[in-house]
Amino acid sequence: MSVERSLAHTRWMCKYHIVFTPKYRRKIIYNKLRRDIVQIIKDLCKWKGIEIIEGKAMPDHIHILVKIPPKMSISNFMGYLKGKSAMMIFARHGNLKYKFGNNNFWSTGYYVSTVGLNEATIAKYIKEQDTYDKMMDKISTKELNDPFRDC
Repeated sequence: MSVERSLAHTRWMCKYHIVFTPKYRRKIIYNKLRRDIVQIIKDLCKWKGIEIIEGKAMPDHIHILVKIPPKMSISNFMGYLKGKSAMMIFARHGNLKYKFGNNNFWSTGYYVSTVGLNEATIAKYIKEQDTYDKMMDKISTKELNDPFRDC
């Protein structure tokens, strides 16, 4: 079983780890719409023939691990994904358009890295990102004893 895909004259295995955020990291709105946003992203990827290997909607950003054919550039894909998803979000939730305007749901930039053969490592990272964040929050919010209290 080969991990590569094929086009007419091409064998390919192009995997990307992508992270993007809603504008101003609007957690209040984003958390309410998270399930709907995930479904919209799945549908848009399916329509373009993009395979989502792993994905996680965090409280203020999205991680996805995708296979994108070499005929499509990553910047074209992200423009399509963020543009169409914003239009679909505002179409389904019209009240947001008046509150935040201009169909700007996503921030301008995104993070992308090629995965190569490290797919399992990146997929594990995406799955466990939420657990890791919660653990780090507990560690950073731990109250320490006052060393001068007994003086």
